[in-house]
Amino acid sequence: MKTVYIITKHLLLSYIIIAIFSCDSFVEVDLPKSQLTSVAVFQDYATADAALTDIYSNIRDIGILTGTGYGISNQLGNYTDEITSNQNPNNTSLNFYNNALLPSNTVVSGYWNASYNQIYASNAIIEGVEISNNLSDQQKKQLKGEALFIRSLLHLYLVNIFGDVPYITQTDYRKNSVVSRTSSEKVYENIIYDLNDAITLLSDNGNDFERVRPGISAAKALLARTYLYNHSYPEAANMASAVLNQEDLYALEDINMVFLITSKETIWQLQSGESGRNTLEASFFTFTSGPPPQVSLSNELVNSFASNDLRRTQWIKTVSDGTSIWYHVYKYKENNSTSVSKEYSVVFRLAEQYLIRAEARAEQGDLIGAKEDLNKIRHRAGLDDTDAISKPEILTAILNERKWEFFTERGHRFFDLKRFGQLDNVLSNVKSGWNTSDSLFPIPQTELSANPNLRPQNPGY
Repeated sequence: MKTVYIITKHLLLSYIIIAIFSCDSFVEVDLPKSQLTSVAVFQDYATADAALTDIYSNIRDIGILTGTGYGISNQLGNYTDEITSNQNPNNTSLNFYNNALLPSNTVVSGYWNASYNQIYASNAIIEGVEISNNLSDQQKKQLKGEALFIRSLLHLYLVNIFGDVPYITQTDYRKNSVVSRTSSEKVYENIIYDLNDAITLLSDNGNDFERVRPGISAAKALLARTYLYNHSYPEAANMASAVLNQEDLYALEDINMVFLITSKETIWQLQSGESGRNTLEASFFTFTSGPPPQVSLSNELVNSFASNDLRRTQWIKTVSDGTSIWYHVYKYKENNSTSVSKEYSVVFRLAEQYLIRAEARAEQGDLIGAKEDLNKIRHRAGLDDTDAISKPEILTAILNERKWEFFTERGHRFFDLKRFGQLDNVLSNVKSGWNTSDSLFPIPQTELSANPNLRPQNPGY
């Protein structure tokens, strides 16, 4: 079995994490070891909290949300119209760029296995909290609330990438080994239930300097996104408003301040690690000479910005060899270590909540309110009010604004096109070999072979 490594300074915690993350598949976790370590780790809040923070480190470094080239910020950028991949056959982005994914693709199987291992670890936290006699009620609430948040977050990405997926809520490997896929509708129902539970358990951390632990606002922000993806527009608007109304805690920042550690726009971000370390995104996407070593921003994306859009001038960097020109994303500026960390990897920020509410309002016919929210994002980018008038025009304007605001941020473009029913219309014009069935990734063949209850394979594979 392959071991998934994460950063930790504690010998006990290393043992615990090895027990949690030591298998290729979430169905192969060693039950007796997990029972032993659960008893040990939840004897003390420090070790329990350290086990939880190590899950965040793992999310940052491995799987769907990592800022490395293996994460969806890059791979879904290649899969859609944000990024151009070089033609090096060893480039792991090439199959995404060419829409040539197979059930044997190791990056895709990595998304599945890392996510379910991280979900397993979250479930271990929840179960450990429930049996502990040593933690205070407030400590239990915080640990369980954060674990529910993680479980919900990962399942939301899984269901939007793979379609029907198992919704795993326990650590019994015997049950997990024969689990069936849960319908997408039921997955959304479970996510919403878990997040509402998390909201009752968490406290708000808006005054926290770094915002590296999810509080009530992070759970509400994720719930607003979940409602939007599920086309529950009144609920999406209300939940986004619950975050936006906390004007003493959160505010849109100047365009150059958005991704700094101290940004008031940040709702939740992943800490980079030891002091002086910055983001994996900057390390991967930045290049200083051409041709690009792996990927660059697509000309279609770059040319779609208005010339006076501050996101074009401040969040995109031009590189030239005197003959050719390439572009790389420049949201995170620090691609090397600094004396102290300046940037963390932002997962939720306030701009998304404005655009969630704008879309939800437009879908309900509140076109004035939708334009007000949309224009807040446009004004921050140095642009005038939108000239969209009708509902279809406003929704199209929101889709475009999301393209310019969230490019290379954890697959927003793919999920947006999918939600708007525009994947085929947009990508068939810019991608070679795009098929309707490409709206879902294949279920990894290793998982189908290990557990036939996960069949059938997604269409097209």
